[in-house]
Amino acid sequence: MKRDLQGIRKALDKQLPAKTKNNLLIGTWNLRAFGGLTNKWQSTDDDQPKRDWQAVACIASVVERFDVTAIQETRRDTTALFALLDRLGPQYRVIVSDTTEGSQGNQERLAFVYDADRVKPSGLVGEIVLPATATGNAKQFARTPYAAGFVRETTDFILATVHVLWGKSTAGRLDEISAFARWMRDWADQPKDWNRNLLVLGDFNLDRIDNPLYQAFVSTGLWPPPELGLVPRTIFDNDRTSHFYDQIAWFNDPADPNLPALLQGLTYTQRCGSFDFVPHTQDGLTRSQLSWRISDHFPLWLEFTI
Repeated sequence: MKRDLQGIRKALDKQLPAKTKNNLLIGTWNLRAFGGLTNKWQSTDDDQPKRDWQAVACIASVVERFDVTAIQETRRDTTALFALLDRLGPQYRVIVSDTTEGSQGNQERLAFVYDADRVKPSGLVGEIVLPATATGNAKQFARTPYAAGFVRETTDFILATVHVLWGKSTAGRLDEISAFARWMRDWADQPKDWNRNLLVLGDFNLDRIDNPLYQAFVSTGLWPPPELGLVPRTIFDNDRTSHFYDQIAWFNDPADPNLPALLQGLTYTQRCGSFDFVPHTQDGLTRSQLSWRISDHFPLWLEFTI
């Protein structure tokens, strides 16, 4: 395990920028079934759940690189979440939603883990629900999106995270993605609202570029940076052109003259990516086994200057 942590840290040093006085590092990570924890350094085949303190240490070594990390698939059982905070230390804190009820909710919460020495909550927090007058086919989000505001130095920003329902078909995801994108655009367009530096991030379960799901996502002017284009998203993904599940995006469409210029005090540095932890953590495990200890998704990140 010491080899694992050293390998992760060396790889992170090579691939990610360091925290500096003038930058802001945002991450998003779908941590598979992030709920229970076996109270051992290393779980065995007989243990349930498989996630152990060794896995939490690996997760923490990644999360500590970011100022804020949006975490999807946090469960009703918060044992692993608070184990992560314990591992990270007292400067790291969390803002977390309640559990979305119902079978489609999958007992999931959405969480923001943040470095309190670098960012502070701005006071804005809330769940995103569709009004009764909403248009389209989505009656309500299966897992309620969650937004929280933060301040870095004198610059405030808002992160809205979501885990879109996979469902039985593309059509099921299309309704949710379309409704979420429209909701965020309506928020962005509201005058005198609390909507400066509005970013969305999370697991949108998007397919390839030019697929209807992707087009629904960007149709309102909500664009991910092109540099995130073909970076791998999951540990099982051999075809980088097929899956764009996880995204970080903001309203940025030069072709739309009506789009408000919402990024103020933040400059995207064109530095971003995903982080492949597999070579540093596999340690004899299959990828399926590793997915239940750490995740089946890679963390995604980007950098701004302030």
